Amino acid sequence: MTLHRRQFLSRLAAYCAAAGIPAFALADDDHEHEHDEDRRREPDSTTSQPALPETGLTGRVVVVGGGMAGAAVAKFLRLWGGTGVQVTLVEREPRYTSNILSNLVLTNSVQMSDLAFDYARLASAYGIAVIRGEATAADPVAKKLTVATASGPQVLDYDRLVVAPGIDFAYPEGLQTPEAQALVPHAWKAGPQTTLLRDQIRAMPIGGTFVMTVPPTPYRCPPGPYERACVVADWVKRNKPGSKVIVLDANAAITAERESFTRAFEVTHGGVIDYVPNAPVTFVDTAAKTIHTPMGPFRGDVLNVIPTNVGPRLLADIGVANAARGFAGVDVLSYESTAVAGIHVIGDASATTQPKAGHIGNQEGKVCADAILRLLGGGTPDPSPVTNSSCYSPITWETASWLTAVFAYDPATRTMKVVPGATGEALAATKDHFEDMFVWFRTLMGDTFA
Repeated sequence: MTLHRRQFLSRLAAYCAAAGIPAFALADDDHEHEHDEDRRREPDSTTSQPALPETGLTGRVVVVGGGMAGAAVAKFLRLWGGTGVQVTLVEREPRYTSNILSNLVLTNSVQMSDLAFDYARLASAYGIAVIRGEATAADPVAKKLTVATASGPQVLDYDRLVVAPGIDFAYPEGLQTPEAQALVPHAWKAGPQTTLLRDQIRAMPIGGTFVMTVPPTPYRCPPGPYERACVVADWVKRNKPGSKVIVLDANAAITAERESFTRAFEVTHGGVIDYVPNAPVTFVDTAAKTIHTPMGPFRGDVLNVIPTNVGPRLLADIGVANAARGFAGVDVLSYESTAVAGIHVIGDASATTQPKAGHIGNQEGKVCADAILRLLGGGTPDPSPVTNSSCYSPITWETASWLTAVFAYDPATRTMKVVPGATGEALAATKDHFEDMFVWFRTLMGDTFA
């Protein structure tokens, strides 16, 4: 099903309003866009102090991981649960760097500083205790979490533990050392590798070749690799004429926004992008700058291998890595682990039928927060949760497409299933969608961190 832009924005606004996201920021705007640079670079935030309710609920919740899912669950536990619910957020980095829009750093359309969000607002406005450190062990019987910090180990007591550690990687042969990974960055966690890959692309010779890979599903941000191919192809057309982009996909076909990316590969960037399906990476020869696959070897001036996404080691360490590739099986009514009671796993680390994406991470954080508060009050989780997955994908330096899907709980399969008629993608990549992308981003990040 294909939705028109106005239908998409109105539906997204409705679902976001139901989930607590301010709908005004997603309103359709057919007027000339003003102050575009401000709209792109300034995340939505508010200086007002939220009034935390007196719900009568009490409990201690520790959240590990301050990404889209972890920050959202921490915020809404306090916003909905009130002053009696103590929330501690454990995060090893001083700030979160958004993976969303990070592909635009490769073409200098967005700066890394535009993607950085700290935890000051969560601490000051919502009373969340933020500890900089790394969770190392959990005792689900005693309900204690051990955290390594700069000043030594800390042991945190909890009634409920939420872990949102994101993803890790299983590197192919030839990329298993830090030295090799520095030569062939994945840039699938926004940060230093993103700027490294950007610099490699800039240094590529005129008429050169950029070879990138798409990992087997499931992986973080299904449209992400294909949008990366598009923005790089668009940039080399304008800056490195005669260059090529080769996309080696481990999957049998494009996994997200198939119509949009097929059109982009064959028409918008026709003659620049070569798409090769059924081409999983078997070996990377960094010296020869060659990626080997069952479809043959492919040499490039710049290699960008996105490894197979797997569950972080923390999941195994605390006993919840009971799904394929080390991810965590969960009950999607509460995101409680199906392996260990009292531990909830949200975001990219959980194994569900929903995509591993930032918008879904925010939604899962809210469902999990609501379920935990019900449980703390002696009740049961909402039996019919609904989530929305939405994203925009840049296709050129000034156009973008979009994709949306709504998921509802199916008691027969105990999974989240796509709601018929509530999914679709853009009819075409347009300038309006490109500007709407920044509104969506600002709104989502404001809802999560502000």
